Amino acid sequence: MKASKFIISTLREAPNDAVISSHQLMMRAGLIRKLGNGLYSYMPMGLKAFRKIEKIIREELDKAGMLEMKPTVIQPGEIWKESGRWEKMGPEMLKPQNRGGQDMVVSPTAEEAFTALVRDGLDSYKQLPFTLYQINTKYRDEIRPRYGVMRGREFTMMDAYSFDKDQADLDASYDNAAAAYRKIFKRMGLETISVKADTGAMGGSGSEEFMVESEVGDDTLILCPDCKYAANVEKASCKDDVALDSNGKPQTATDKAVEEIPTPDVRTIEELSEFLKTTPQAFIKTLIYKVENPGVELKGNFVAVCIRGDLDVNEAKLCALLKASSVELAEEADVVKITDAPVGFAGPVKLTKAQVIADKTVMTMHDAVTGGLKKDVHFIHVEPGRDFTPFMTADVRIVKPGDICPECGGTFYSKKGNELGHIFKLGDKYTKSMNVTYLDVNGKLVTPIMGCYGIGVDRTLASIIEAHHDDNGIMWTMSTAPFQVAVVPVMYKEKMKEVADKLYEELSTAGIDVLLDDRDERPGVKFKDADLIGYPVRIVVGDKNLPNVELKLRDSETPELIPAEQAASRIIQIVKEKLAELNA
Repeated sequence: MKASKFIISTLREAPNDAVISSHQLMMRAGLIRKLGNGLYSYMPMGLKAFRKIEKIIREELDKAGMLEMKPTVIQPGEIWKESGRWEKMGPEMLKPQNRGGQDMVVSPTAEEAFTALVRDGLDSYKQLPFTLYQINTKYRDEIRPRYGVMRGREFTMMDAYSFDKDQADLDASYDNAAAAYRKIFKRMGLETISVKADTGAMGGSGSEEFMVESEVGDDTLILCPDCKYAANVEKASCKDDVALDSNGKPQTATDKAVEEIPTPDVRTIEELSEFLKTTPQAFIKTLIYKVENPGVELKGNFVAVCIRGDLDVNEAKLCALLKASSVELAEEADVVKITDAPVGFAGPVKLTKAQVIADKTVMTMHDAVTGGLKKDVHFIHVEPGRDFTPFMTADVRIVKPGDICPECGGTFYSKKGNELGHIFKLGDKYTKSMNVTYLDVNGKLVTPIMGCYGIGVDRTLASIIEAHHDDNGIMWTMSTAPFQVAVVPVMYKEKMKEVADKLYEELSTAGIDVLLDDRDERPGVKFKDADLIGYPVRIVVGDKNLPNVELKLRDSETPELIPAEQAASRIIQIVKEKLAELNA
């Protein structure tokens, strides 16, 4: 491609709303343009890189035996009502109506569509197992879209769904997808961390995320330095610990009855610790949560969650425990109605207006302090199990650096990361609710089970830039660069034009993705654009150096002079070696 026939539109400065490197560089390099809040369009340069990423994904999934298809982006609301997610997906899901008044959905995800399409053609066990995938547009009405294409409202996802006869089939499909993911990200030059993760609104179990480390990551990863344990903070668990008293010894049970004590103007755990001359581990902190669309039977829409005073509630774990679409802290007015006390004095003892959910740590505590359900009052000598019985007991704590690994006893540390891919074992969540069956070997109607596998294409592209850039611009990997080589004549005339054209033709004939910068621009502008856009290889053709040309790799500070006649073969070798390294 000749630059004079292409759109190269670079910016000296990034827009004010671009705060992370990938967003800034994609805008400055002219890869994308903003059409609306959270809505970005790929320009020709950006689309070339985007297609390279799509191509790698498609090639590896095809090698893994998956079958590509293309469902519609607009889906009938009826299939979402069948699955039970019409209400559970919440306001992120865009729900238009067609002219006939039929409820429709702008696809935020594709479980329902794939399940409905498979249902119409599945008859026999002989057809199973298989995995279908798409690379298609999605829309989620993010409340706060940010970071450019890293978290936009419209985006492209690869979604794959396996349909399996039994757990053994599902395990094999899951492992097959995980292996393909590792090859995909390696070919792109991304080092991923595989972590245990929460399934969220997708449901199911056996969930794993493929993350890349990032200073601006949306996720916190909990990692063990001594073993392979890695989990998203939403899913992470740790070794049970024993609550200690003010002397640093394990708490011991008391036979004293619960006693009210006045605690005037004392609400927080820190204030209570000082007032009672004890530690946060002596307190049972009680928080009132509002629950949306619970999948377990509750008496009302509120629960009281109890946790040890030095810990915090993991809302993702709580949401999963209650099989809810969302949970959030109750408004102050609702807390007052439920506890008959201001915020800060909730407790599980004698609480009747909300069911109690206790973190596992609470049930190992003794002689504890809780809110007294009255203003300026707390209870002391509380024994969990004696003085209150939880409706549910589970792990709902946030795991932090310094907690102990449940698998090897190592001490956790954390990193920030961005999710690129996520795989789930869905089981029969969708096939059962949407009545998908097939005839097994005995002629009996059976419900198949499913796996779900996704990769964010836009997010992957942005993550490549986050991982590969410097102060001058993007540093594309050879497999994902919009152009692998830029031939840059200092001036596009006479001998420089002749040499540049010859190099361009030789490289193009060899299958190299090459750009000839034939623009009538100053050399400095061309060089700045080349560094900003990030072509892996740059060849400068100038009068002063002929019959040599200048070869510079984007990830190297030092250029070298080589004979123009040898340049094409040398560049072809470099490109092939870089690709072979990524593909190994």
